This record gives sequence, C-alpha cells and structure tokens, in this order.
Amino acid sequence: MAVQQLPGITRTDLQQHELSASGRRVIQSVVTISPDAPAIRHKHPGGEEIIYVLEGSLEYEVDGQSPTTVNAGEVFFVPSDTVHSVRNVGSGDAAELATYIVEEGKPLLVPAEVASERTWGDILVESYLED
Repeated sequence: MAVQQLPGITRTDLQQHELSASGRRVIQSVVTISPDAPAIRHKHPGGEEIIYVLEGSLEYEVDGQSPTTVNAGEVFFVPSDTVHSVRNVGSGDAAELATYIVEEGKPLLVPAEVASERTWGDILVESYLED
C-alpha cells in the first residue's frame, strides 16, 4: 500500500523480514519523489540504507560529503546513523528502491534536527511509525 509521507513523497512498502543476523531485520520500499518535494535531513539509527534509483535523478547530500547525483540504474549507500537528505533534481518524478537493514528496537528513521515545533521531518517519521 502506498503511503503519502509529505507533499511530493510517497512510500510503498514491499516487504519486511527478520534476518539471520541476530537482532536485524530488512525493510524494502519504493519511494517516489516529485521535483517539488522538500529535502528532509534525517538518519537511520542502527541501520544502513541501500538505494537503487529506479527512475529519474536524485541528489543525495550526506553530512561531510559533497552532494552526489544518482541516476536511474545506479546505486547509493548511506551508513548507519549518518545524517542525509535526498531531492529530485530532474523535471519529472523520480523513484528509488530503498532497502533498510535495521537494528531491532531502534526506529527506522528520525529527523536530523530536534525542533520545538512540528516539522516535515516529524511528519516523515510519523508515516514510518504508522505501519
């Protein structure tokens, strides 16, 4: 089922399984991002993100690195607990196959900044918690 996360971002969860590696599970989703979607700085505590771009061009900004543009058919890796964001740099929708290796008991996603007001990052996190 597709879940609207934010204006311009939709996540479709494909599968979720326990792994043979103790205390780990895998979550796989297709994330569709429109050109006008906001870039949300976030991280995945206790889990890596493995990305395959299905269509379009996405720019990933990882703290401490130069921005990287990844086109359809290319891959990208985000280490555990690393603050990053993604934005669509094309003219049409872009989509990624996101595979998360998650440590049991830790949230899949948290916003990078702690804010006193509810932010787009909070909405993004809440959409993952609803599942």
